[in-house]
Amino acid sequence: MANHGYIRRDGQNIGVLDVTKGLKKCYGLSSFLAFFLAAGGWTLLRRVGKLSLNEIGRHGRIEHDASLVHQDTPPDDTFAPIAIQPDLVDALLEDAEPSLVPPSPPPPPSSGETSNPEKKEPTPPGELKKVLVNEYDVAKARVRREKSSPTLDGVHAEIARGEMGIILGVFENQIGEKKGIPVDWLRTWIGEERLPKEFKPTKVQEFMDVKRRSKVISDAMVEIRKKEAGDGKQSTSKESTEGLIEKKPQSA
Repeated sequence: MANHGYIRRDGQNIGVLDVTKGLKKCYGLSSFLAFFLAAGGWTLLRRVGKLSLNEIGRHGRIEHDASLVHQDTPPDDTFAPIAIQPDLVDALLEDAEPSLVPPSPPPPPSSGETSNPEKKEPTPPGELKKVLVNEYDVAKARVRREKSSPTLDGVHAEIARGEMGIILGVFENQIGEKKGIPVDWLRTWIGEERLPKEFKPTKVQEFMDVKRRSKVISDAMVEIRKKEAGDGKQSTSKESTEGLIEKKPQSA
């Protein structure tokens, strides 16, 4: 919000009402949701009055490990890393399932060139808008990141889901039957920390909208973990069976 002037660009002397107004104007959040997020943030930071934005990065308050685009905070550090990790951004976007608009077919090989079905052609300009990131895609990303990070407590796990639940509603588009955030919009917002040029708030985001999306993400994470656990058991069972077959003595 500071990058676009919805709150002070220098990030200094920011109050609860400043953030509340900024969230409403920037993202179209309802008054209740905007104030809930702002006041809740100040409560987690254990602060009253005005503060600077860098205080939001104090580890273990609002900020948490298993960020989708930041590295985890080293054990002895007070503040979290602020640098966006391009590899984590790429991994997040790769978790998105293609929407129902089929991609353009690749051009036929030129004379003397053999076709390679495994070769991935670069995404043509504009094609990224045909891929949407929805709650299930976010759930996959959250499961992936939480595997390699310290365990989140219940509050920070909810914060992690809720922050994406908000933006899923704010940037929602629809292609075919799938609703979600256009991949190029998400890359701009989460990877470059700025709003997509085409974005303008078109509807008010309510508290219950965010709660519902967060629940969808949570339920999807449970299902993904169950599936992964089941696949792991099947793989272990198969390896054990193969080992027994190899060790079985031959009949005379």
